[in-house]
Amino acid sequence: MISWEQRPDGIVVLTLDAPGTSTNAMNAGYLRAMTSTVERLEAHRPDLTGVVITSAKDSFLVGMDLKELVETQATPAEMFELARTAKDQFRRLEKLGRPVVAALNGTALGGGFELALACHHRVALDRPDARFGLPEVTLGLLPGGGGVTRVVRLLGLQEALMNVLLQGQRLRPAKAVELGLVDELAADPDELLAKAVAWIQANPRAAQPWDRPGYRMPGGRPTDRAMAQLLPAFPGNLRKQLKGARYPAPHHVMCAAVEGAQVDVDTALRIEGRWFADLVGTPIQRNLTQAFFFDLQHLNKGGSRPAGVPESPRLERVGVIGAGMMGGGIAYACARRGIDVVLVDVSLEAAERGKAFSARKLDAERLARITPTAELADLAGCQLVIEAVFEDLALKHETYRRLASVVAPETVVASNTSSLPITSLAVAAPDPARFLGLHFFSPVDKMPLVEIVRGEQTSDETLARGYDLVRQIDKTPIVVNDSRGFFTSRVFGTYVMEGLALLVEGVPAASVEQAALQAGYPVGPLAVLDEVSLSLSVRLRDEARRAGAAGPPHPGESAVDRLVALDRTGKAAGKGFYDYPADGPKRLWPGLAEVFGTKPGEPAVPMRDMQERMLFVEALEAVKCLDEGVLTGVPDGNIGSIFGIGFPPWTGGVLQYVDQYPGGVTGFVARAKELAEAYGTRFTPPAGLAERADRGEPVRGGAPVPGAQTVPSAPTRGGAQGGARG
Repeated sequence: MISWEQRPDGIVVLTLDAPGTSTNAMNAGYLRAMTSTVERLEAHRPDLTGVVITSAKDSFLVGMDLKELVETQATPAEMFELARTAKDQFRRLEKLGRPVVAALNGTALGGGFELALACHHRVALDRPDARFGLPEVTLGLLPGGGGVTRVVRLLGLQEALMNVLLQGQRLRPAKAVELGLVDELAADPDELLAKAVAWIQANPRAAQPWDRPGYRMPGGRPTDRAMAQLLPAFPGNLRKQLKGARYPAPHHVMCAAVEGAQVDVDTALRIEGRWFADLVGTPIQRNLTQAFFFDLQHLNKGGSRPAGVPESPRLERVGVIGAGMMGGGIAYACARRGIDVVLVDVSLEAAERGKAFSARKLDAERLARITPTAELADLAGCQLVIEAVFEDLALKHETYRRLASVVAPETVVASNTSSLPITSLAVAAPDPARFLGLHFFSPVDKMPLVEIVRGEQTSDETLARGYDLVRQIDKTPIVVNDSRGFFTSRVFGTYVMEGLALLVEGVPAASVEQAALQAGYPVGPLAVLDEVSLSLSVRLRDEARRAGAAGPPHPGESAVDRLVALDRTGKAAGKGFYDYPADGPKRLWPGLAEVFGTKPGEPAVPMRDMQERMLFVEALEAVKCLDEGVLTGVPDGNIGSIFGIGFPPWTGGVLQYVDQYPGGVTGFVARAKELAEAYGTRFTPPAGLAERADRGEPVRGGAPVPGAQTVPSAPTRGGAQGGARG
């Protein structure tokens, strides 16, 4: 597990190399091996001049084995002891009395980066796929191996919380250096080891800053005057940032950081361990870990890619038709990953405007990869072409017909449509077997998801090519089968309509929006519909009805019709449910109270019902998508709902929400029936879900899982965490 090589100069190189796996993880085997290694280092200290820790794998150390963590039934006291084992190893390393350097040859996250922080110096290989940091807060945890304690002492309380611990980012090498978490970069493995050795030779009496006499914490301790003036604002700022949604992990991180900053290092480590143990095994932690580790890893490693299809050659040249907001964003996403892009629009000026979006974000070399043009013929030689023109069936058909004489027979053609069925679009494509949907989300530069839509004639090879492109541009793919609205738009529409139904029922607009935010949605349904455009919503609804694909009228539809009749069509028009003054932030239109007959006072619907109506309608629609075969897997549904349409992350995703409801699927079905009786048949659980409830079978399959909170409530010691859309 950990090899030992002692050089003639007295430097020991420790190489992490877990047998039978492609990565090193902090599991039981690692802990045993590290304990033995630390004991050996202490025994041979007189013969040592320093220690370098590196890895034989493609990455350094990826942290705790989360499978072991999820499966554990350990008590908080047992989890405290487990964390203490790792912390004791780290503490003994940093107090070895000899310089210890982490030579980070690849990714080091979580416990892996905590090991690096326990070293006196960190050198990282400057490779594009390497990531460093402490992402535990995104998994419902906190860094329990000393990460909170050491980052606070390294950067100071405010910097540690705001830039590292509460963000949970996976940092690229240069950013890690900029923040002060990594000390220097190396261009290749030889330089990595050389720099580690050189630092040891230059610093024979290395010690951690906090173990040296006279150490002062950057920015001051909480009791110092300057920090004491800032500290009271921390909890309020966190609640504001998270919009009232309550999750325990950020709260626990803040408590561990602030409490630990007031005491010595060893006491701080014990404090951190108690806050860590209080999180492990809680329903929200399990949900977040399932979604942001297991489900996300499943998709990014090809879990929904067609089996048996060889990996596609790297795409070198991609075409984008339509240089508007979406097309310009897609061009940027491709160019930033080194792909040449031909960006086509009706005029060169329009195509240039689409390229201008990237000019603010790309260096000159990458920006030069985008070629704007008004000539469709310039798409010749592109390996894949993405159409991103206006959402109009006839216009798209005409585009594909013109494209047929330009592209090669093997070229894959994709549509960025968000709702039009891929099979109906494919009838005009050069080759329906080489046609698929690649639904990007707005804004493309920030949203990490792409919904890949398979039409009735889309081949496995075409689907795999689309999947490989999404991974090549560093986005997460989900795969769905064809349906009007596919998965994301279809499910998201139910959320928006339910918010409108509450408005029609007399609930004040501010209460509707606040209920959504406190449930964990990043944006309220009225605000998001303004962003989409009310007139577009009406047009898509009417088009679906003409195609015979619309369900029964929804009670929320009348709200849209009323505002469109008043010429309030959304943000682009400067007025919708909100007003958008030029000299200030948006605000709800005061006229809504008169239009919908709402009166001041208590909302007409209880807060819990408001929140669960929004959550349940999306979950029920997602279950229908799974039963109908639109969704190809549970991970696609969970990650698609969180990353694409802002379903509250605390749930673990739209299908995990069903499984984790109190009482599991049985409890969810019982509550759905209550909502159906009170608010309408749209809450009636589908037959397949009711049958699962009778069998006690979760949506994910396998053994039933423990229940979670319906809407995150304050844990024993407070809590907060919300999600950001996409």
